[in-house]
Amino acid sequence: MRIGIDVGGTNTDAVAMQAGTVLAEYKHSTTPDISSGIFSALTSILAEAGDPGQVTAVMIGTTHFTNAVAQARDLLPVAAVRLGLPATKELPPLTAWPAALHRAVGDNVYVCSGGHEFDGREIAPLDRDELKRVAEDIAAKRIRAIALTSVFSPTNDEMEHEAAEILKGLVPDAAISLSSEVGRLGLLERENATIINASLADLAVQATEGFRQAIQEAGISAPVYVSQNDGTLMNLEYVERYPVNTFASGPANSMRGAAFLSGSDDCAVVDIGGTTSDIGILQGGFPREAGKAIVSIGGVRTNFRMPDVLSLAIGGGSIVAEGGEHLVGPTSVGYRLAKRALVFGGDTFTATDAAVAMGRADIGRPENVDRVDKALAERALASISTRIADTVDRMKVSAAEIPAVVVGGGGILLPDTLPGLSKLVRPDHFAVANAIGATIAQVSGTVDQLFSIDSHLTRERAVARATEMAAQRAVDAGAAADTVEIVDVEERALAYVPGNALRIRVKAVGSLLDETS
Repeated sequence: MRIGIDVGGTNTDAVAMQAGTVLAEYKHSTTPDISSGIFSALTSILAEAGDPGQVTAVMIGTTHFTNAVAQARDLLPVAAVRLGLPATKELPPLTAWPAALHRAVGDNVYVCSGGHEFDGREIAPLDRDELKRVAEDIAAKRIRAIALTSVFSPTNDEMEHEAAEILKGLVPDAAISLSSEVGRLGLLERENATIINASLADLAVQATEGFRQAIQEAGISAPVYVSQNDGTLMNLEYVERYPVNTFASGPANSMRGAAFLSGSDDCAVVDIGGTTSDIGILQGGFPREAGKAIVSIGGVRTNFRMPDVLSLAIGGGSIVAEGGEHLVGPTSVGYRLAKRALVFGGDTFTATDAAVAMGRADIGRPENVDRVDKALAERALASISTRIADTVDRMKVSAAEIPAVVVGGGGILLPDTLPGLSKLVRPDHFAVANAIGATIAQVSGTVDQLFSIDSHLTRERAVARATEMAAQRAVDAGAAADTVEIVDVEERALAYVPGNALRIRVKAVGSLLDETS
């Protein structure tokens, strides 16, 4: 039996599943303390599903780290070390960061000699004495997080690893994040992602310890995994190294859950929660990755992988009010829906109240909305349908109609059909699809690297090397080696780069190690 938990901004959802069947499900308002919320979800699920000893794995999806960056809280000061001199000095680390985030991570910037060209040639050799002086300064300042970035390290990461060994030897207590393991091509954006990852080092350890404690207190001895933003899982040790990989994992979980519940691997997914609606596209059962290279996190430009999702400020807790740009939202009662909505005895007219008033759902006390303005409720729901249909249309790659799967507790807000869609599916257990997505997830490893093709490295050997690296990363994240398979290989020749450069992206997926042991 697997248990999946998804901690959202409004609700915490959980399911217990065995052999593809949902044994129990749970939905409750998210608690300020994530550990107590997970413990409550576990005890409720086990009361219905059975003995804790039957649990083989627990999967958790969380917005904990995303919220910390968005609010610039609980972040460590970071030593941003770049290997790039004599090049790159005009744009130092932390360039164009929002003031609040910049203050949170500090202004400890070190630009040193080193780095490589796109084809792996050195820009300048590593200056070990210079790095030792940097390490002494970091130790003197008692900085415990280091973000290490070398120019073109996705092509050649040797200098990053050598520098990391030097720094680790002199600052042994520091958590070191390497840009070649975090971001993609693009120096500043990869560096930014690495600094964010490093700043979350303490919070990642605190969160994983909280997860372990909640699982243990619930009487479960099974391993724990956390959702990544590509719809797969990583073990807790991997989370402590790469907390940034959890960003946008909620929509990814919902999309994977939608694929499982509907049996459709290629479709649009509309995930309507309490505060927002996330619209994405499934390709081969996994979320389509964002095509744009740059993703803004907390106002910082980054370039690590993210699902291609458009979000709208529409959810079950969205407030319905005349005037303003929109009839519904963007203001929401959020996790206070169960107290503020009319159907729950509150005093705020929400989108959920509109759905109940128009007969689309039977929630709370329907008699509480008998006297609401039905015309206003109908217009509110029509506005929601139009805005979501328009957003789905923006996500499509052709004018042809496509199927869509509606999931999330706010799925009651939509009618049975929408313009531009061949069909609209609202499967069983749609309200907890995010937790189901976490429960069924596998473990992945990805590589996105630039190779210089010549007589020493052929295209075939480059693809084979990238494939081996992706498979190993899946194993490192917790996959059983004999189950790993390559699910996506993309090659792209870069005409704008001198020489015969080839960008190769590979994704490997495997089953959880505990399930094959």
